[in-house]
Amino acid sequence: MTVDSLDSSGRIDSDDLSIAYIGGGSRQWAPALIRDLALADISGDVRLYDVNVESAERNARFGNWVQRQEEAVAEWHYEATDAIDEALDGADVVILSTQFDPAETFVHDLDIPKEYGIYGAVAATIGPGGIFRAMRTIPLYREFAAAVREHCPDAWVFNYTNPVTFVTRALYDEYPGINALGLCHEVLGTRDRLARYAREELGMDASREDVSVNVKGINHFTWVDEVQCDGVDLWPLLADLADREEARRTFTAEDLDGESVFTDNWQVTWELYRTFGILPAAGDRHLVEYATSFLRGGKETLNRWGVKRTGSDYRAKHWTPAESEQTTDVEAWMNGEREFTLESSNETFMDILAALTGDGPFVTNVNLPNEGQVDDLQRDAVVETNAVVREDDVQPVAAGGFPRPVRSMIRGHIDTQETVIEASRTGDLDHAFRGFRIDQQVRTLPPEASRELFAELVLAEEQYLDGWNLDESRILRESEAYPTE
Repeated sequence: MTVDSLDSSGRIDSDDLSIAYIGGGSRQWAPALIRDLALADISGDVRLYDVNVESAERNARFGNWVQRQEEAVAEWHYEATDAIDEALDGADVVILSTQFDPAETFVHDLDIPKEYGIYGAVAATIGPGGIFRAMRTIPLYREFAAAVREHCPDAWVFNYTNPVTFVTRALYDEYPGINALGLCHEVLGTRDRLARYAREELGMDASREDVSVNVKGINHFTWVDEVQCDGVDLWPLLADLADREEARRTFTAEDLDGESVFTDNWQVTWELYRTFGILPAAGDRHLVEYATSFLRGGKETLNRWGVKRTGSDYRAKHWTPAESEQTTDVEAWMNGEREFTLESSNETFMDILAALTGDGPFVTNVNLPNEGQVDDLQRDAVVETNAVVREDDVQPVAAGGFPRPVRSMIRGHIDTQETVIEASRTGDLDHAFRGFRIDQQVRTLPPEASRELFAELVLAEEQYLDGWNLDESRILRESEAYPTE
């Protein structure tokens, strides 16, 4: 069953595709995309735009360098530009992947709430840090949506920027006719894990592609209530696994010493499954920021569930390729300092693109405004479900609703998201604070504390809060943290 389709009135040509990459200086997504494109049955040109022109130029050099590799089968040409209008003009596809300097933003998102007893695990999607990341990003993405409307109104727009729900919602709020998809690989990771269980427990020759799930929710707080692997129902297996000793482990800080912050022990996942009867489909480090009881008690509680906090020191290092698990030094490849292998990123972007150009259908999870695909959540709020992708057409799949307790949690987060989106239409900072105040991490604070936390974050990140009217904010005037004349 599907709901209203999302389709473009333009038809895109797989032999002459025009891609605009906004945030083209990306140190993670752009190098991965460039390698994927080189291995595709699609050709065209990529225009890279970034406020850091040198970074975009570096990726353009890398893209053209990859095209000269013997293994490259597609024909792509890369060019950097310092004008967003030039990048977007006539584009068939637009990719959005941007972020601000973590040392000046994420660090505050993590450290300031910690002083108020909020020990966020990631601070990238929801909670005080996630909300401020959204507030930094939403005004910019309204500008992007307006530019798409002017220069390439029928383009397919792929958003990778977090917080995915806030950002994708802002694109549609600014330009309701946009053909935008919010993409995230958390559900793909869940399918990978379920395929592993099918191999280990049932002896099946299974991969992620063999696993189908009925997924629904909001980004980083998605849930699954049906799982099949090559036609075999895995739900009885999940019930068995959830009661085993390995699904009831406890951890200490020492147990996690030396582990990557991305290590996922699935202990939060199993606990939520046992409690609510449906399976979460995102990493534990993201789930705890929505299911906030796992954050109570700070580091000890978080570690007990096998989750290692993404600290501010890690976020600061993220900006430096040599020190980061998530950024790529393309210069080292081009200079021969590191061995280069042309291989797929295993993301779904190329599968979606291939389906849109006629090589479909393809089914995958996407973030889109709710037109009925999740029947007990607010219409127009951005939700994550499967969608069927065909030539010039995307149709979200109706996924049903939720048990009442899960629905209650999700609705609360949607109320936060929608309140901040409403506030962003006029830049009303006090209205944004209302969304901040009802956030499920913040609302346990006394009113004065939540106001001071909000004001401290504004003060620390003021230079990145373009589009918000700070001068007329009553919350800031009443705060002791924010200096007023």
